[in-house]
Amino acid sequence: MTYQHPLAYLLGIEGLALLRAWVGDFDKDFVDRRLAEVRRLLDTEALAGHDGVLVDRGDTRTGYRQWAASYDAPRNSLFDLDEPVMHQIIDALPPGDALDAACGTGRYAGYLAGRGHRVVAMDSSPDMLAQARARVPSAELLLGDLHHLPLPDDCVDLVVTGLALSHVPSLDPVMAEFARVLRPGGHLAISDAHHEIVFRGSNPHALGPNGEPGLVASYRHTPGAFLRAALPAGLQVRRCEEPGRPTLDTPAPPAPAELTVSGWHEWPWSLLSLVPEATSAAWAVPGVIVWLFELPEQPHLTQR
Repeated sequence: MTYQHPLAYLLGIEGLALLRAWVGDFDKDFVDRRLAEVRRLLDTEALAGHDGVLVDRGDTRTGYRQWAASYDAPRNSLFDLDEPVMHQIIDALPPGDALDAACGTGRYAGYLAGRGHRVVAMDSSPDMLAQARARVPSAELLLGDLHHLPLPDDCVDLVVTGLALSHVPSLDPVMAEFARVLRPGGHLAISDAHHEIVFRGSNPHALGPNGEPGLVASYRHTPGAFLRAALPAGLQVRRCEEPGRPTLDTPAPPAPAELTVSGWHEWPWSLLSLVPEATSAAWAVPGVIVWLFELPEQPHLTQR
């Protein structure tokens, strides 16, 4: 079980903002406002007197079953960050046999089909696959797992996966599976939630049977973790982007006059609105990471 307390979260956001000032991103006035806001948070009974919430670790299939019908509406803000780069990558590659791994509602499967690819789309969630089937009727839809792709060796020219790998505890077996199904000369395009926003609480909910608080298991994969998993599988880096860093001079709205705490189901987003200036500073990090790997025609020989 995870214990989440609204005051603890807000103090953490203030701390991240203050560290930004410590290294020179903000001035003394900013620091003074942060310290005053911390005192205000500590003096607010709705926060200081809150009991906190025990949160269970829900499973991915449950979370995405609950999320499937509303996954695309309202539009996930991370789509606006990863799609321009991912579309650019896909557009530069010739049509062929493509796998959309962990396809969700089929947003990349649909784009691949529109670009002339023969598409196989796979997901572990039957509910997500139902959405993808309605969206991309021309694709072959498969129920499966990233750790054991239901495909033979050397069968696709392109593997695409979007915003899924933060839900696997280790990238090593997944990268090995991607490399297994790729033909020599094939490409792997990945977008994923950046480890910095996962650290700040960007995690899908997976509620219990009676609505009990629960979160889909989410893991923080650094760029180094991607490389340590990809390179031994024979994949070589062709591109890496980290879209979504807000500008430092974007003005933040004023904090609300009264600090109230919403229910857990709206955390952490409702909490962030209580400290908008600190949030603007603490969340000035990339939203996604996008990778392009290639499986070379000839194995890469490491010099000894």
